[in-house]
Amino acid sequence: MLKLLEVVGPVTDPVIADKLHHLEHHGRVEYITLSEEDTQRRRLRVVTDAGTECALVLDRSAQLYDGAVMLLTDEHAVVVRTQEPDWLRLQPRDAAAALEVGYFAGNMHWTVRFAGDVLEISLQGEPSSYLERLDPFLSDGRVKHVHSH
Repeated sequence: MLKLLEVVGPVTDPVIADKLHHLEHHGRVEYITLSEEDTQRRRLRVVTDAGTECALVLDRSAQLYDGAVMLLTDEHAVVVRTQEPDWLRLQPRDAAAALEVGYFAGNMHWTVRFAGDVLEISLQGEPSSYLERLDPFLSDGRVKHVHSH
């Protein structure tokens, strides 16, 4: 098992990017795919896309993120990729409904983003639990659940 103890740096660092480019041409870069939730953890067992078992053992100050390089040698690299979360898409009826549902989502500490007139909520669990909490908005028509295109 490969033990990963620190974040070497971001893939965007020019020196790291140059080394990664060379290693990628030789098939020597492995990727660990993590959920957004797993990036908050400090102790984690994972398997790379090449099947290498890894133990992440990080100190409290370490932060995992998309593009974090966990190992970089002349022969091998391991890089973190994050999964795109699923999004619950809501379309408010009008500006007042948008303010209400936005305020509600903020009070719930949900991660949101905006796509035009659609409010998107990052799902950290089953969509049904979110829809249940949003039922007052949905049942009276202030908000409509829309599906991805």
